[in-house]
Amino acid sequence: MRGHVKTGLVSDVRFSLHRAPGEHPERPERVEAILAALDAGRLRSQLVPVDARPATRAELERAHASRFLDDLEATIGSPVLADRKAGWIDPDTYYSEHSWEAAVLAAGSTVELASRVARGELEAGLAVVRPPGHHATRDAAMGFCLLNNIAVAAAALRADGARVAIIDWDLHHGNGTEDIFVEEPDVLYVSLHEAPQYPGTGPADFRGRGRGVGATLNVPLPSGTDDAAWCAAYDAVVAPVVAKFQPDVILVSAGFDAHRDDPLGNLMLTERTFVRTTRHLLTVQRRICLVLEGGYDLRALGSSVAAVTEVLVSS
Repeated sequence: MRGHVKTGLVSDVRFSLHRAPGEHPERPERVEAILAALDAGRLRSQLVPVDARPATRAELERAHASRFLDDLEATIGSPVLADRKAGWIDPDTYYSEHSWEAAVLAAGSTVELASRVARGELEAGLAVVRPPGHHATRDAAMGFCLLNNIAVAAAALRADGARVAIIDWDLHHGNGTEDIFVEEPDVLYVSLHEAPQYPGTGPADFRGRGRGVGATLNVPLPSGTDDAAWCAAYDAVVAPVVAKFQPDVILVSAGFDAHRDDPLGNLMLTERTFVRTTRHLLTVQRRICLVLEGGYDLRALGSSVAAVTEVLVSS
């Protein structure tokens, strides 16, 4: 043990202003459950608070098409028309009066935290932000996601010359992140996900396109995959690729809906797998930033985030 690692935490009450018109699994209580679990484990006091900030237009345009940003802001931005304070972009993806503010803040906060980690001001980071992002493509919002937080952050790091590995352990394939970096050789995108599952992307034989061939790695896993089988796939397929890539920074699309108690999926993971994976990634690169994606059982979500945070602060 090296003593406590200087780990940053970014979150903000404004993330709770993004609310669905009705019941929805992606809800403000997710952040509240995480922060309560961190407090219960006396972990939040060991973290360095990082102020949330909105993403700049230039930061957003590194990952998203300008026309998409214009259209999304016109649809959900503030001020919105009286009859459009809340609604649906698609059957899964909602917006409310403050959703644009929350989305831009989530993206910018992730950039800020990841940049501080990349510069060595922090050794690690935890971004407890919402709405989530990994389904948002270059030109479309979908799957609960408005802007792709981790992609905006990775693009910012690339602009500064860093090689970035994105490890996506969310239950669902991060089709948006893959789409944004599909031709980028210096951003490694790795996804371990349940298949078949929403959004139906992420086959094992897709490795990227153009200059990016070889920088995409998909590991689809069957329903019922448990800790042992998931870790076996990770060790055999993922670990050698991440080590060979030699990233300057690792960003984790840290969705916890692969937990066995989550209502939206059929993987059977426990906190042990998230802890084990975090420990391994730290042996590859100590500069690591975990960014919240999915996870919809509040108890499992809180305990899982607390467990990986314990690894970050004590490894």
